[in-house]
Amino acid sequence: MAEKRQYAISKFENNVDYIPEYVEGEFDIPFIKPEPYDGTVTFMPFNVARSLQYKRERYGIHFFIHDYMFTNLWTQREKYKRMLPEFKAVMTPDFSPYYDWPVMVQRWNHYRKHLLGAWMQEIGCKVYPTITWSDAKSLKWCFDGEPYKATVCVSSVGTQKKKFDKALFMRGYDRMMEVLEPETILFYGPIPKECEGNIVPIETFQKKFKKGREQDDQDKLADVCEDII
Repeated sequence: MAEKRQYAISKFENNVDYIPEYVEGEFDIPFIKPEPYDGTVTFMPFNVARSLQYKRERYGIHFFIHDYMFTNLWTQREKYKRMLPEFKAVMTPDFSPYYDWPVMVQRWNHYRKHLLGAWMQEIGCKVYPTITWSDAKSLKWCFDGEPYKATVCVSSVGTQKKKFDKALFMRGYDRMMEVLEPETILFYGPIPKECEGNIVPIETFQKKFKKGREQDDQDKLADVCEDII
């Protein structure tokens, strides 16, 4: 029986072998401990970070990418046990809770996000929780397991073009401010003027890379001009 149980655990990859120390809410959502933000983290997406082989301590990891790009963190978490703590900070995985998905799928994604977040803290990562929500119904459970008066992360990507989507985003954002009273909000994507709080914009890694290349080009141009003079 024990062998069959172990086979089921490995076969279906639901991470039921990991039991976090602290859980919260009706559905035992793993709790993320609060972490301070030191203001010096450059974040890159998980799919880029896992290929980085040097100076990992300079960067943080975010998951504001398509879900399929980080599903293997859920199915093969032990594979990243050595890699993740080498980075300066890690956001919790942004498993999507789309409002037109079944509620149980949304809650499952919320649970998966927190289980991996608790596990990452356990292996030595500085973890910043990514706060996600969908419609008004999700506001009853989407903050379960989140730290109070702490650093949190949000993304507005894909929510600001349509009036309905923006309204859902702002409803969730305002509720987050009311329930969690975050100390710092790491904000990825366009920031609506209605958003309040201590917001720290997180520039996309692509923009930072482009700026770096532009700066290199400017430096080269300056050197050429100096030689001419």
